[in-house]
Amino acid sequence: MNRILPVLTVVAALIVLWYLGAVAMNAQWTRDQAARAGQELSFAGIVADTLSQDRPKLPAPHQVAAELWQTTVQKSITSKRSLVYHGWVTLSATLLGFAIGTGAGILLAVGIVHNRAMDMSVMPWAIASQTIPILAIAPMIIVVLNSIGIQGVLPKAIISAYLSFFPVVVGMVKGLRSPDAMQLDLLKTYGASGGETFRKLRLPSSMPYLFTSLKVGIAASLVGAIVGELPTGAVRGLGARLLSGSYYGQTVQIWAALIAAAALAAALVGIVGLIQRATLRRMGMER
Repeated sequence: MNRILPVLTVVAALIVLWYLGAVAMNAQWTRDQAARAGQELSFAGIVADTLSQDRPKLPAPHQVAAELWQTTVQKSITSKRSLVYHGWVTLSATLLGFAIGTGAGILLAVGIVHNRAMDMSVMPWAIASQTIPILAIAPMIIVVLNSIGIQGVLPKAIISAYLSFFPVVVGMVKGLRSPDAMQLDLLKTYGASGGETFRKLRLPSSMPYLFTSLKVGIAASLVGAIVGELPTGAVRGLGARLLSGSYYGQTVQIWAALIAAAALAAALVGIVGLIQRATLRRMGMER
């Protein structure tokens, strides 16, 4: 209870601020409509109207909650209006991109640690790659891959991998280099080969760093999948829901898709955290 109470307090404060923001941002439209109709509204009337508009500038929390309920529970998961359906489309690209990015990141990290030439050449390029805005490079990747006949999930997965590989590279390099000189010298004394040093010391020592970077990477991978849906005018996925909501001024739909994306990211990070605890406990590195 002592851990939950501060979280609930922060959530309650955010909801109150959200309601206040909705009233403040939507009040002008209410006043304009009342002026055109020659009516005068009380403060209570203004508040009531600002929290029930069809296309508000900032939807109220209960409007977003109602939209989430309607598009998750009350819609079939195969319906094109179901957030579960769109979430699964985005999740597929996210997981594929995360797998590609994680695999590439681990391989690059191993090469960087064991090869000075790669350390001097690859690492600066990996850092420089992250300075390119993803909104600029995503359309280029989509167009180039479409021109050679590659469509569907793979282009979005590549964009996800582009965002997720860098945290894995940095975390894994840090982890593989975490053993101190005394530990390395001890294994040399025992006549351990480079491969044995990697398996018995460097790799186990890197696990806490790896899982920390995986949490960042999987969240970044989800962002990449959503961004990959935007330049193509996609009709499926959470990015598509954001696009259609912006086209038709459906701010409630936009916010519901954003909340769904945040919940999906939190669930993915939580799953990685559970795997981390189980793995480290099995390795004797966490109680």
